[in-house]
Amino acid sequence: MAVSGYLNLAADAAHNFTDGLALGAAFWGGPARGTLTALSVLLHELPHELGDMALLLRAGCSKGQAMLLQLLTAVAAVAGAACSLLAEGSGAGAVAGILPFTAGGFIYLGTVSVLPEILRDSGPAQALLQLLALLAGVAMMLLIA
Repeated sequence: MAVSGYLNLAADAAHNFTDGLALGAAFWGGPARGTLTALSVLLHELPHELGDMALLLRAGCSKGQAMLLQLLTAVAAVAGAACSLLAEGSGAGAVAGILPFTAGGFIYLGTVSVLPEILRDSGPAQALLQLLALLAGVAMMLLIA
């Protein structure tokens, strides 16, 4: 497997761990908030994991190997959720730190890696549409909250 495949697996495991942290913390707020967060994570993970599958295939994995490796990185989400749920009983400091940590990680990824890539080859009209889509996503999150 090419080095890009290993890098993708490490990044995917870290991403899934953070998703698990967010899921566990969301269930602290009640079953409705946790279920809504789980649905949101599921909706963003489907295209993300398909993209990771394509990267692993391009890196030299067979379909079976790529699916197994994707399953192994998914275990990191379970570990993240377990850490988050276990932290609930360890004090208010741990509880207060998990959601800002996960939110900061997602904001960092969006601003440092995704946003510049989106805006690199687009004209003003396309950039405006992408900005409006981003603002619509933020508005949806505010409505859900």
